[in-house]
Amino acid sequence: MPVIELEMYIHASIETCFDLARHVDTHTETTKNTQEKAIDGVTSGLMEEGDWVTWEAIHFGIKQQLTAKITEMNKPYQFTDVMVKGAFHSFTHIHEFVRSGSGTIMKDRFAYKSPFGFLGMVADKLFLENYMKKLLKVRAYELKRIAEDQEEWW
Repeated sequence: MPVIELEMYIHASIETCFDLARHVDTHTETTKNTQEKAIDGVTSGLMEEGDWVTWEAIHFGIKQQLTAKITEMNKPYQFTDVMVKGAFHSFTHIHEFVRSGSGTIMKDRFAYKSPFGFLGMVADKLFLENYMKKLLKVRAYELKRIAEDQEEWW
């Protein structure tokens, strides 16, 4: 089961980073490259523990849907979302936030299992793990940009 771990320093408060990371509209803005949009469940605003959302996006030229649920939340330090329905066999995404100096360290831990057994493992090694890592990095950089721009106005 591949595990992708990323860490990024953001010059913004822990509360700002935490809220932006769980905000549906911000998620949509940070995933423009895959045309991701919320189509069911919580489709706008902040998500809370127990909330779920169905995302529609284009990956590998194919329109896909994925439903994720927030299963754990410890404001403003951590929340976890898990796939309820979608293309993966399963995934768990832990979002963690740590105060650091005048900013925040945002940590992502994304563990997933591909469908299709052995063929899924081959896909992981050939392209899927790198694709997911890039997707998470782009989202993190975009979230950093938004958070730091927002903090400048306060």
